[in-house]
Amino acid sequence: MRTAIIGLPQVGRTSLFTILTGVHEAVRMGSLAVRAGVARVPDRRLDAVAGLYPDAKVTHATVEYLDCPAVSKDTLRDPAYLASLRLADAFAHVLRAFEDDRVPHELGSVDPRRDLEHVETELILSDLMMAEKRLERLDKDRHKVKNPELDREFEVLERVKAQLEAGVPLRQLELGGEDEKRVRGFQFLSLKPMLYVLNLGEEDGARLHDVEAEFREQALAGRAHMAVTAICGKIEAELAELAPEEVPEFLASYGLKESGLERLVFATYSVLGVISFFTASEPEVRAWALPAGSTALKAAGTVHTDFEKKFIRAEVAPWDVLVREGGYARAREKGLLRLEGKDHVVRDGDVVLIRHG
Repeated sequence: MRTAIIGLPQVGRTSLFTILTGVHEAVRMGSLAVRAGVARVPDRRLDAVAGLYPDAKVTHATVEYLDCPAVSKDTLRDPAYLASLRLADAFAHVLRAFEDDRVPHELGSVDPRRDLEHVETELILSDLMMAEKRLERLDKDRHKVKNPELDREFEVLERVKAQLEAGVPLRQLELGGEDEKRVRGFQFLSLKPMLYVLNLGEEDGARLHDVEAEFREQALAGRAHMAVTAICGKIEAELAELAPEEVPEFLASYGLKESGLERLVFATYSVLGVISFFTASEPEVRAWALPAGSTALKAAGTVHTDFEKKFIRAEVAPWDVLVREGGYARAREKGLLRLEGKDHVVRDGDVVLIRHG
């Protein structure tokens, strides 16, 4: 659940990170200064379930973000920088889409699609260097000893190299089974899911959804494991200073229903391939992050390792059913609380009551 915020200089990376997490100070990672912080995942479904337990503690799911220095040829040769990027499960690439004469653009003009390709190329070149080094080592090892596993790894990395030489990120390379595991172990940068964050000017604040849709259709069509969301850094900075009761009116003045940061966190969730399930009782109502497609047994282990070891069954209901019926008792009476075994696939928004030994 760790997402690295990347991008060129002067695009709003650090400001966005600070608003998201509230963290101002950097920590050292070797020779590198990196900020690490956690953002709460806003979820109205969780709030609705919590309404059934007025005295319960409410705990939202979280996403961890890293604020890394700007991408450049120099930083991508720094082992500490590469290590910080490889720690991430996904990238949030901030693309500057605002004009400001006081803040010159690194490449001379504002062009989000050009910046996208520029940074993507740098990630691809970094991966290509790694693939070529490993192929050289494998070639030597294969001449010393006969090993089918080395031969298979060599074949897969030859496909990887060809993809990278063609300028295509590895997240668009179709691999299956053991080959996918082999490639994943290298933590290639262009293999990681990518969320593009369009940072718009205040004059475009009311057009966030339109700009986002346009970019998705024109720049990301046919590209796998990539998504986009649009925000306005200036609007988000002002929102951060407002009292909660003032937020809806301020958003409405721009024709918005939710903040850009809310949509950013949800988009991060989506690109990471995770869902939320809920547990609800008198002590605590809580949202948990879970990889999409996971079973009830995996959900039990997410809550507590002992629950996974001593799992008996799970009682499951969609969040809106539980809210509509006013809790477990009524839902159980009506047969709406399903009894599920360990292989049941948990769905986004399920409320799960785990029975264990």
